[in-house]
Amino acid sequence: QVRLVESGGGLVQAGDSLRLSCEASERTFRSIAMGWLRQPPGKGREFVASTRWSDGTTYYSDSVKGRFTISRDNAKNTMYLQMNNLKPEDTATYYCAARTRPGPHLNANDFDDWGQGTQVTVSS
Repeated sequence: QVRLVESGGGLVQAGDSLRLSCEASERTFRSIAMGWLRQPPGKGREFVASTRWSDGTTYYSDSVKGRFTISRDNAKNTMYLQMNNLKPEDTATYYCAARTRPGPHLNANDFDDWGQGTQVTVSS
């Protein structure tokens, strides 16, 4: 059974930090890859970051590289997204997602399952 539950969103000011968490079922957590997607208001879902289960390799979109860090605690089946120096354009609903089939995980459409999302709002 797929289980992805996000938490940690909120309303912050530009320059602040937030850490999102994603609790997953053990089977889902050990998918090919897990990642974070986001959907800004009025826009489509976009890729933010991902981490590969086999070796922990991480990938980031250019818009968050250097500011966001994806990590995972394998003992807790939990993935995190540390977001620093937040900008108003980071405002979006953030989704935890899993890629369960072999293949790439660098675009929003690469992921097979995702959670309900958590809202992040950054004011200027």
